[in-house]
Amino acid sequence: MPLDKRRVLLSWSSGKDSAWCLHVLNQQADIEVVGLLTTFNESADRVAMHAVRKLLVEQQAESVGLPLFPVWLPWPCPNEAYEDAMESALRRIGKQLDVTTVAFGDLFLEDIRAYREDQMAAWGTSALFPIWKSATIQLALRMIAAGLKAYLTCVDPRQCPAEFAGRLYDKELLNDLPDSVDPCGEHGEFHSYAFDGPMFDTAIDVTVGETIERDGFVFSDVIPI
Repeated sequence: MPLDKRRVLLSWSSGKDSAWCLHVLNQQADIEVVGLLTTFNESADRVAMHAVRKLLVEQQAESVGLPLFPVWLPWPCPNEAYEDAMESALRRIGKQLDVTTVAFGDLFLEDIRAYREDQMAAWGTSALFPIWKSATIQLALRMIAAGLKAYLTCVDPRQCPAEFAGRLYDKELLNDLPDSVDPCGEHGEFHSYAFDGPMFDTAIDVTVGETIERDGFVFSDVIPI
């Protein structure tokens, strides 16, 4: 008899961890990823926090062969507005795709996991954490060894040197990171844009453009070639 697969919507930030999360899910015989859910800053037309252009996220979705479901957030965005937008999106998409599970690429922050589980339960959905408790240095090296490529798009200079913005996420970067910085940036030290790896059918042709400081963060603009 054919396996009854669990239909999963993946929370997609455009970064390395969500990309790797997709790779892990794709290897599970009882899981079918049916779409990507991404929050966008509606005034900037970019991924919230990562500041990645919507066009580049659309190219990611095309390369992995999944539909992209944008969630538009105001700026500034109070938590109540975020929760309202997410609930509306998940209830609509859940009915459209017959999905009751959302997967997240979180690694070890217990308070974030508890928050997601509480919110998903309140909205009639369950939360899945495929790479939870992965040791971050081993995970980082495994991602790089598997061919995942990403640029750092956002750096919090209070936690990580500003000059890391725009750099390729590779072994050299890991070696250069201060000991206080998590190798996967799980504390928000940095965010990234994944453009190649085993989860993509084809690499996305991009380069790094201007780097600016705004709202206390340093952003490097990844642009299509």
